[in-house]
Amino acid sequence: MLKTAVSEKMLKPTGRVVGIIKRNWRPYCGMLSKSDIKESRRHLFTPADKRIPRIRIETRQASTLEGRRIIVAIDGWPRNSRYPNGHFVKNLGDVGEKETETEVLLLEHDVPHQPFSQAVLSFLPKMPWSITEKDMKNREDLRHLCICSVDPPGCTDIDDALHCRELENGNLEVGVHIADVSHFIRPGNALDQESARRGTTVYLCEKRIDMVPELLSSNLCSLKCDVDRLAFSCIWEMNHSAEILKTKFTKSVINSKASLTYAEAQLRIDSANMRDDITTSLRGLNKLAKILKKKRIEKGALTLSSPEVRFHMDSETHDPIDLQTKELRETNSMVEEFMLLANISVAKKIHEEFSEHALLRKHPAPPPSNYEILVKAARSRNLEIKTDTAKSLAESLDRAESPAFPYLNTLLRILATRCMMQAVYFCSGMDNDFHHYGLASPIYTHFTSPIRRYADVIVHRLLAVAIGADCTYPELTDKHKLADICKNLNYRHKMAQYAQRASVAFHTQLFFKSKGIVSEEAYILFVRKNAIVVLIPKYGLEGTVFFEEKDKPNPRLIYDDEIPSLKIEDTVFHVFDKVKVKIVLDSSNLQHQKIRMSLVEPQIPGISIPPDNISNMNLNGPEKKKMKFEK
Repeated sequence: MLKTAVSEKMLKPTGRVVGIIKRNWRPYCGMLSKSDIKESRRHLFTPADKRIPRIRIETRQASTLEGRRIIVAIDGWPRNSRYPNGHFVKNLGDVGEKETETEVLLLEHDVPHQPFSQAVLSFLPKMPWSITEKDMKNREDLRHLCICSVDPPGCTDIDDALHCRELENGNLEVGVHIADVSHFIRPGNALDQESARRGTTVYLCEKRIDMVPELLSSNLCSLKCDVDRLAFSCIWEMNHSAEILKTKFTKSVINSKASLTYAEAQLRIDSANMRDDITTSLRGLNKLAKILKKKRIEKGALTLSSPEVRFHMDSETHDPIDLQTKELRETNSMVEEFMLLANISVAKKIHEEFSEHALLRKHPAPPPSNYEILVKAARSRNLEIKTDTAKSLAESLDRAESPAFPYLNTLLRILATRCMMQAVYFCSGMDNDFHHYGLASPIYTHFTSPIRRYADVIVHRLLAVAIGADCTYPELTDKHKLADICKNLNYRHKMAQYAQRASVAFHTQLFFKSKGIVSEEAYILFVRKNAIVVLIPKYGLEGTVFFEEKDKPNPRLIYDDEIPSLKIEDTVFHVFDKVKVKIVLDSSNLQHQKIRMSLVEPQIPGISIPPDNISNMNLNGPEKKKMKFEK
């Protein structure tokens, strides 16, 4: 009898489906594969989601629907049929068009994006709106303070504003002022239900799907400058070492003195001749933020990295004309520090008051096996990464530097990000592990973005009840209801993230469609059995270079999981090696256009593309290469 060696690693839990309780069918986006039989009414539909089988539909509009994105619903799946049966629902538009593809990615990621209904809009304040005496009840007037907001350029949904001033006793007063969205969205009405259903605002490359109607998100709740706005303020008295001496929460009225971009705020801080109140306030905030960040990092908070890209659009066609990674300034970090501090302060307060019903956010520590790839990759460069605690990970990442290879540290942090677990919302009465691993905080919540996150609206309501500024309602202290809200919020946040990535991927394709064929430097992030996964720093773009092709002799490949490395003929590739790749858009499959990457350097005969052959490459014709990828 033949015995094969089975290592512990190879063993995986297995199971088998014994019954289906409920079919999780939904309408699917995709394209029609027209029947070859003339005048036939029966055709196959190919869904955009590759996990879904093709669906047989009947339609007389096949010639009209060819080359278009359509929606189809499944009606049933007869036992003796290879394909389920379904029916045509809607024509979305031509494949490849920006509006059509945006609609597809919103539908495929289950992002609610229909216009707000009249029932929802009926709960908005009537215009013209102004602050009344009733609104001032239980509210402090902070309009005299020199408050300003710092945001990305073009931001209209301004959630937060800040101030810093010196007190007579020599200490500093620092305030984080957050839009008072819960004043406008009352529990249980249609506006509240719709915001809860959406869960989050979704930011695509050229579009924003608001969680709340525009009148609130870009106007009445937005903390724009030179207008009176309702806010929820978290105010600390601190000494010059950024130690909190007193914390106060209050509903307030503010009048922001300036809406600045990160760049504008940075210019003020750095300017030698600006000494006005706003600039003085910003300098005070920046000084304290640096101390807060240092303390946080000493506790073991992680500074990870992910290449975020920014598209520069053509003002007329709105097509991407340039693609570059986002630049982060000191002021980005300044705002972040005070948002984190406010979130932690509020988390402590609502948990003190509602130990069973606080909506909190936790980040579980990754299991040790998650770090294997990071530890091995670092070891291949003679660097040691310790992962027993967040603090030891943070410290070893700080030490992992190579003077000859400055980008190595960024690559290690990008890899460390991939090892992390997903942060989630939860109800304090349904869990006993509150710790936030990435921030090294024993307790955390979301309070600072109620215009774009429903979790923050609930947290505002809890805090308002805790300080006697608003009345409670039954659902607020029902931990099972809160657990259901958290489940939906976690789902919506995850889908929003996926939709945002899909939007970046689509705009990246548009960019390379107009660029043609491009050759760029890249670094290896992962090695696989028959491929390398590379990152192109210039574009923040990741892609896979395959070394096995259909209908071509396979090269000699030796994969070593321990180092990890991949030997192709006589060339060995390690994680973080620098290579040169060719980038081209493969449009041969209209529904799944892809960015393809091929090796240019190092030169491997029969594998690499000689630089002079690049202009002749064409991945849109019949000679398209078929790749297979073993993970």
